[in-house]
Amino acid sequence: MSEKLQKVLARAGHGSRREMEAWIAAGRVSIDGEIAKLGDRIEADAKVRIDGRAVSIKSEDDLVCRVIAYHKPEGEICSRKDPEGRPTVFDRLPKTRDSRWVAVGRLDINTSGLLLFTSDGELANRLMHPSHEVEREYAVRTFGEVTDACIQRLRTGVTLEDGPAHFDKVKPAGGEGMNKWWHVSLAEGRNREVRRLWESQEVQVSRLIRIRYGMIDLPKSLPRGGWVELPIEQVNYLRKLAGLEEETRTLLGTDKHSVARSKVKSAKIRRAVRKHKTTAGKTPRQRS
Repeated sequence: MSEKLQKVLARAGHGSRREMEAWIAAGRVSIDGEIAKLGDRIEADAKVRIDGRAVSIKSEDDLVCRVIAYHKPEGEICSRKDPEGRPTVFDRLPKTRDSRWVAVGRLDINTSGLLLFTSDGELANRLMHPSHEVEREYAVRTFGEVTDACIQRLRTGVTLEDGPAHFDKVKPAGGEGMNKWWHVSLAEGRNREVRRLWESQEVQVSRLIRIRYGMIDLPKSLPRGGWVELPIEQVNYLRKLAGLEEETRTLLGTDKHSVARSKVKSAKIRRAVRKHKTTAGKTPRQRS
């Protein structure tokens, strides 16, 4: 059956449906040698090009939904290429055939921790949509005086430049003097929201690490710069959150414990991490 062009391109990871519609309207996409138009539908054997470059397309039946968890180090940006030559989160990801990895959200250059990637652009787009409020948890090291009144304001809500915001949970996690660790969670993904919430209380954030996305934790044994492919149970947890049908196929084995263990210790991770100098120091969560 034919499908809308923008849906097929989004599923293949080239961007959101809205972005694909804009590309089509701008004349950047062709089908079988003809400039595509909004509303065009294509068959599985169509020859599609973006900016003159041939791109692969797959039907939903052909696509195996894969998800990997990446331990982003500080200093990497969430773009495929950077004009300034800075390292990106895509540099160390495994190669894929006939698809590409799509990041589920972003972390700014000074934030480290859990970042999910998927081969299914539709899954990524749905999880990033504001209607899907997926809880994220962060370990935060602050510098400055944090009073009980300050914590109460962060829980009940403060007004930022782009509207009201608050943490769903704020829990102390150790530290001494003016340097304290906290675990905070929220279900929004606004730009630099965690940092801006603390800064609204005149408290500086010196380290910020995402440690959980929904029910998926940052694996404690996963080194910075390393990745691990998630088992089908966790893939389907994310698909359920996004309102998508379950995936029935996986490129991993059926024993999720042995899979996770072997992937974390794989040569690919060792080679990736060898290229990266890890910074010193661990969070309270990593020491536990």
